[in-house]
Amino acid sequence: MKFSNRVDVAVSADRLFAQLTDVAGIEEIARRKGVSMRRLDTLREIGAGMSWEVGFMLRGKPREMIVDVARFEPGRCTEYAGISSSFEVTLTLDFTTLEPNRTRLGTMLELRPRTLGARLLLQSARLGRANLDRRYNARIKSFLREIEARA
Repeated sequence: MKFSNRVDVAVSADRLFAQLTDVAGIEEIARRKGVSMRRLDTLREIGAGMSWEVGFMLRGKPREMIVDVARFEPGRCTEYAGISSSFEVTLTLDFTTLEPNRTRLGTMLELRPRTLGARLLLQSARLGRANLDRRYNARIKSFLREIEARA
């Protein structure tokens, strides 16, 4: 199942990229939302190969996922790949400069089932696809508006 959108943001591409790849900031936001993150790699600089063990609650059960930075092109693109016992997840962020202080962020989230139960869950989620698309778009836009307000 894939979700995607494009949002124009009144922030330069470099600044938006820096904020969306700020590891310490992302970890802090995650902690505030009840998500635990533990670094698995020993890289000193931000880039492909970074890895985390992520723990979170979903549907009342504790879940775990390993998340890696699969692709890292400063100012242009970054891609995160996650794997859990039930799903494989890929999040791609594409940055396009429209004007010096205006950027179009394209996001694509892809969920792939690894188990029969996960396949059934995604199949039932497809029935409410319009609602899921609307919620995905609203959350991405809300997050980007917060970044715009800080900039």
